[in-house]
Amino acid sequence: MGRKNKTVDLDREHDIAPGLVAKTKKRLVVASGRSHPELASQVAKALGTELVPTEYRTFASGEILTRFEVSIRGCDMFLIQSFGQPVNEWMMELLIMLDAAKRASAKRITVVAPYFPYSRQDKKGRGREPISARLVADLLKTAGADRVMSVDLHAAQVQGFFDGPVDHLFAKPVLLEYFQRTLTEEDRAKLTVVSPDTGRVRVADTWSDSLGAPLAIIHKRRDPNVANQVTVNEIVGRVNGRVCLLVDDMIDTGGTIVKAAEALKANGAERVIVAATHPVFSDPASERLQSDSIDEVVVTDTIPIPLDKRFPSLTILPIAPLLARAIKEVFEDGSVTRMFDGAA
Repeated sequence: MGRKNKTVDLDREHDIAPGLVAKTKKRLVVASGRSHPELASQVAKALGTELVPTEYRTFASGEILTRFEVSIRGCDMFLIQSFGQPVNEWMMELLIMLDAAKRASAKRITVVAPYFPYSRQDKKGRGREPISARLVADLLKTAGADRVMSVDLHAAQVQGFFDGPVDHLFAKPVLLEYFQRTLTEEDRAKLTVVSPDTGRVRVADTWSDSLGAPLAIIHKRRDPNVANQVTVNEIVGRVNGRVCLLVDDMIDTGGTIVKAAEALKANGAERVIVAATHPVFSDPASERLQSDSIDEVVVTDTIPIPLDKRFPSLTILPIAPLLARAIKEVFEDGSVTRMFDGAA
């Protein structure tokens, strides 16, 4: 008798070990370091999930240990870490968490860094200087990151420093919605968008188009040998009698913004409103930003702002909905680009 050939359909469920189909289903997991737990919790809530229970330890020596308290094997992990002070401690904690996730067999790990650390060190300004933004990207990759997500990178070329996908998000829709809701018709008629320096003109120009307002530019000169000191030279554009909206990606010590606001008021500006994505707020920023030359400061919460650094004219907008939507798009293999109407 001849043998009958037996054909096995490997795609049929009954030919697969029980439970295997369920186990290979994608699973979204959100974890967080200790830098900004409020933001991470808001993102997880917006995604309809909870943060992975995690043990954190800082030993007397200053060394850090982290451990995920549940299995993350085969999951699609989004690891959230912001970078307020102390930046270097949170950087080390993130690298250790990445190593733990990689060794725990997470299938894909995306670092969600709303503010990318060392992003201003994106090129050599003088001889024998480091390019620290590239170093951070290399560290993340080596520690186990497959993908990076960040908001308003200080320099777009930082995307090219990471050997893998980078989702560059923009906070402009969040900030813009606030101003479209709060500016009166009279304000809009007088509105001028102002770039605090020539390096931010492209960003300010997009704001100008979105708000239908003219653009002004502040020309400044910075001493390369002295950090955080700026001299304002001249204003290009009409600001007399105008409501001036100063837009920037971050506020660090506040020196640039305050000098720009003072120059605008000195040239007849009626009001000065500051809009920025990242509130780094290094001392003495909070004191400077309460200057009479600034009427309102509007930022997002990409970086936690301690209570002692908040002031009456400060408005903080939540960035969690934007991050949650981007995470959902990545997890579902959707498009992050379409969140910004096709913008890069």
